[in-house]
Amino acid sequence: MKGNVIMTSQTLREARKYEEAFGKLIKEEERPDFHLSPRTGWMNDPNGFCYYKGKYHMFYQYYPYESKWGPMHWGHAVSNDLLHWEYLPAALAPDETYDRDGCFSGSAVELPDGRQLLMYTGVVKEHQKHDIYREVQTQCIAVGDGIDYEKYTQNPVLDEKDLPEGGSRFDFRDPKMWRRADGTYACVIGNRPEDGSGQILLYTSGDGFHWDFQSVLVSNHNRFGKMWECPDIFELDGKCVLLASPQDMLPEGFEYHNGNGTLCLLGEFDEETGTFHEIHNQSIDYGIDFYAPQTVLTPDGRRVMIGWMQNWDSCSIRPPEAPWLGQMSLPRELSIKNGRLYQKPIRELDGMRRNKVDYNDVTVSGIVRLDGVAGRIVDLELTVRPFDLQNPYQKFAIRFAQNDRYYTALSFRPRESILKVDRKFSGSRRAIIHQRRSLVNTTDGELKLRIILDRFSVEVFVNDGEQVLSATMYTKQEAEGISFFADGTANIDVVKYDLAAD
Repeated sequence: MKGNVIMTSQTLREARKYEEAFGKLIKEEERPDFHLSPRTGWMNDPNGFCYYKGKYHMFYQYYPYESKWGPMHWGHAVSNDLLHWEYLPAALAPDETYDRDGCFSGSAVELPDGRQLLMYTGVVKEHQKHDIYREVQTQCIAVGDGIDYEKYTQNPVLDEKDLPEGGSRFDFRDPKMWRRADGTYACVIGNRPEDGSGQILLYTSGDGFHWDFQSVLVSNHNRFGKMWECPDIFELDGKCVLLASPQDMLPEGFEYHNGNGTLCLLGEFDEETGTFHEIHNQSIDYGIDFYAPQTVLTPDGRRVMIGWMQNWDSCSIRPPEAPWLGQMSLPRELSIKNGRLYQKPIRELDGMRRNKVDYNDVTVSGIVRLDGVAGRIVDLELTVRPFDLQNPYQKFAIRFAQNDRYYTALSFRPRESILKVDRKFSGSRRAIIHQRRSLVNTTDGELKLRIILDRFSVEVFVNDGEQVLSATMYTKQEAEGISFFADGTANIDVVKYDLAAD
């Protein structure tokens, strides 16, 4: 640093020059309208989600040069409302000996002097026997002004000597830090112990620069997948909420799915002793595409969560020549109700509603289309119920992003209380995950849904946020039909809005 000017590396300058040039080539209509996508190239986990200097900041795992995973950078965008984003220059690049193979996920806080502190995982590939390389992971920090950041001269600030006995130096990542009430700092980090399972470690710091191990906060004991990635912890409605993204999960009924998934633990956190007592566990999202969420506390006191709206096992859903891959979920306001985590679309979305179309008590038997109900940037509220309680419908479905050939569907079978999202006819040419099912609460076959479409995605909020199902689909935009179907006879109420910024 010279004076107040932060000197950037050649690696970072090249990334910034590249994204500036190639980001301009992507037209607005080729992106989601109000979901953050990468400036160009590849995006995965949200990083450093925070409110700083009057704006929301979102950093993200980023490889600008191709639409596939590569040496991780940190992309950067800011927003006033969490729905409309302005790109800033890339914040971090793998340009030091301790992070030369990637700047992995992390978090951000504001220091007392007004600077912004980033904490991230630095990665170095280490040669092992039999020509195998493994990633050694350490925790590093950088300080900046909201645009430019200088890496700390004493990085890494946490490495293998700071791990508890048996903790893996190859699976030690994704620090989420916060400033405590007394002005000191804490962070949780994902790690893998000797049993090959996952654990969350707790570290503390007096100044944000010098860190000490405090405790193993939570141990997985091979209950939910293996390694736990991207932890987050916060207080909400009198409970402590711990979020994590376990790898290699096994299904448990309809609660958890195969593969990399999401986990919410509700419980009690004793900050002094560094212990967490679990009371309840659940999935965060029951659809196909959602991982690695991070939260922020808004200035007006809401806890808002955004996740990566993609599935590691279906990244081939887009062709390799696509100019971008990966997008963030809709920001979701969190609450605790009935002993579980609820999620609702951020209330600022209501301000984008236009052109209301309202139908009540529509009888559906076979296929029904409603005038004015179509589009790919849509907010749709739907209640379905039996037309005759003595003779309930067998199945109800809504199809969207639809034309003569393509569609994505939600279907509900009231007898089983199963809601399914299915994109196998969305135009994908890959043998990837196309369906997910969720066990939902229903009384007498009645179900309440709010369906948000944004060009390349659908997010379904069930029963006022009791559950959410997210999925991406890259169907051509001219497929904008919406239709309803019932096997038997159902009765529906529909309120549809277009969503627009102006």
